[in-house]
Amino acid sequence: MAKIMYFLTVFFIILHVPGIFTEQENPDACPIRKFNPLGQTCQKACTRNQECGLKRRCLCDGDCGLSCVTTTRSCPWPVNIANAKTGLVKGTRNFGDQMSVLCHPGFKMASGQETALSRCQGDRKWSVITPCDAVLDPVKSCDVPHTIENGFLMENGSTFSVGTSVHYQCNLGYALEGHKVTQCMENTTWSQPAPTCRQIFCPPPPEVKHAYLLAIQKSEYAVFEEINYLCDRNLDMDGSHNVTCEANGNWSAIPICRTRCKIPAQRSRVVYKGSKRWVHEIPGTVHHLEAVTFFCLNQTCSYPATSQCFDGILSLPSCYEEPTWIQYNFFPKNIVSEITPCTEL
Repeated sequence: MAKIMYFLTVFFIILHVPGIFTEQENPDACPIRKFNPLGQTCQKACTRNQECGLKRRCLCDGDCGLSCVTTTRSCPWPVNIANAKTGLVKGTRNFGDQMSVLCHPGFKMASGQETALSRCQGDRKWSVITPCDAVLDPVKSCDVPHTIENGFLMENGSTFSVGTSVHYQCNLGYALEGHKVTQCMENTTWSQPAPTCRQIFCPPPPEVKHAYLLAIQKSEYAVFEEINYLCDRNLDMDGSHNVTCEANGNWSAIPICRTRCKIPAQRSRVVYKGSKRWVHEIPGTVHHLEAVTFFCLNQTCSYPATSQCFDGILSLPSCYEEPTWIQYNFFPKNIVSEITPCTEL
């Protein structure tokens, strides 16, 4: 009878005194303690109740793993979380109890959830809850605008939100037909269709008086195509002989063939091309825009007066007086062009 009573007593102790012979119901289900758990201060680590003292038990405390915790300690209440409503799941806030967090309408957690549970930890703090942030409407955008042949978009990018405008431009030598600007509208379509780029041509070049054209005769010429003009004999070209079809569909400056000039003086010396000589010593005529210097009288000395040839006209300076035949033939040293210059007096 005594033996039976002994075994019953031992069995009763095993069942009713926690942690004397048994550990946690399922210690393998508790995570291994992390070195620095987020938002939690870990209590003393343990493997069984005997390591914790009389008032604490060896229980699983989340990321802290098996820890010595006081089960009668409670977490603070109420808890205010921005943009959310909180509540106690079982009406109590002791270790292991849970608090529900429900985001207000229009708010969600970073994970996309609207609800979550927070646990009362051994350090008397609620486990970390992701804040509830405002749900932003997704940015509406249009598809990438159509590309155009022989042209390009001036804006780069892969996303074009509502309200964004883009600009088209044609390559050099092409003209834009259609709308240069289009905008992404609220319905995520573009306000205008993509334009086209038409190749630019120049018309046949104009005829130049007293000149002939060195080019293949065509009805139209492409941009940057070149032609050449040549003036008739004894005429000077005013401008470039080379003419180019420009990007605006017009030809560059067209040259003009200018007439050369005869020197209107006969019995005097002049300065031409840096040399002082008698008029009859100058062969041919004076080229367009070339200058000839004559000499005028200032009482007893001479001073220069220059005139320029322009398209066949070389005017005598108003101060110039043509020597008479007698002066020229019998008194050549007294001709104005031969007397002492005023600058030497």
